[in-house]
Amino acid sequence: MRCPFCGNAETQVKDSRATEDNSAIRRRRACPDCGGRFTTFERIQLRELMVVKRSGRRTPFDRDKLARSVQVALRKRPVDAERIERMVSGIVRQLESLGENEIKSEQIGELVMEGLKNLDDVAYVRFASVYRNFREAKDFEEIIGELANDDSSENDT
Repeated sequence: MRCPFCGNAETQVKDSRATEDNSAIRRRRACPDCGGRFTTFERIQLRELMVVKRSGRRTPFDRDKLARSVQVALRKRPVDAERIERMVSGIVRQLESLGENEIKSEQIGELVMEGLKNLDDVAYVRFASVYRNFREAKDFEEIIGELANDDSSENDT
């Protein structure tokens, strides 16, 4: 593993342990040249996924990009990092279990919307506003109306 500080190709693993949900291995590393310390995560990848964008362009699936978009939606929201990680891991497992090597970006967006709806309403609306390309205030009203309807139907049961 290359050192992110000095670029040295050889770093030493100081500590390894499983993450809370056992979905990855967390490794603490140190660089013998500069003394820099950093953490890496090792995850299982069942298959190479390609994302088919709306334009038809294909790009390799990037778990980190998915996690960043979720983090942006949840910025300054009181949601535990472990719950966010579980949600992202769950989405990745769902995508891998579809059995397809190519996944439409819309499919990923819908899974993120579903996950955020269960985590935090504000993050759900934030993500929806970008994902569905809101242009007017009524677009926000509609999605908030959907949330309100979902909440009232859950209370009826």
